[in-house]
Amino acid sequence: MELLTGAGLASAAGLNAWLPLLLLGAAARWTDVVALPDGWAWLSDPGVLAVLAVLLLVEALADKVPGVDHVNDALQTVVRPLAGGVAASAGTGGADGGGAVAAGGDASWLAGVDWTTVLAGAAVALVVHLLKAAGRAAVNATTAGVGAPVASAAEDALSLGLVASALLAPVLVLVALAVLVAVAVAVVRRRRRRRAVRPV
Repeated sequence: MELLTGAGLASAAGLNAWLPLLLLGAAARWTDVVALPDGWAWLSDPGVLAVLAVLLLVEALADKVPGVDHVNDALQTVVRPLAGGVAASAGTGGADGGGAVAAGGDASWLAGVDWTTVLAGAAVALVVHLLKAAGRAAVNATTAGVGAPVASAAEDALSLGLVASALLAPVLVLVALAVLVAVAVAVVRRRRRRRAVRPV
C-alpha cells in the first residue's frame, strides 16, 4: 500500500507539482488522515501552505494558456520530479530525521530522509510529466491551442484524484494510472493518425 501511495502522490506531482504537496500539508495540519514524518513536518506550516497555494495558482493559470503552457512544462521538467520525490517520501513516511528547516533552522533533517523513496518518486513524476508534456503538445497541435484549458483542467482533476486515491484508497491509484496511460496513448495515436492523413 505504501508503494501505491507513493506512486499516486508522485504521479500527481508529475501532472501538477504543487497540488499533492499542498494537500499533504493541509491534510496533515487539519485532519488525522496524514501524519507527516518529522523530516517533512514543515509541509504543514501555515507559511509553507500559503506559498504552495500561490505556486499552485500560478501553475494552474500558466498551464491553461496555449504557448505559455509549453514554457511552463519546460520549467516544470525540474520542479515536478523534485515535488514528486518529496510527495512520495512525505506521504509514505520516508523520513525519520529530527526537525525541519522551518522549525529547526538547519538542514539536519536531510540526514533522516529515505533517499530511495525520494529518487523513486522523482522518477515516477518525471515519466508522468514527460507524458503530460507530449500529450499537451499533441492537444495544442490538433486543436490550434483551443484544447489547452480543457486538457489542463482534466490534468488537474486527475492529479486531485490521484492524491485523494493515494491518501484514502491506494488501490484506486492503479485505476487512475491506467486512465492516465490510456489517455496518453489515445492522444499520441490521434496525433499520428492526423499526421498520416495530412497531404504532403
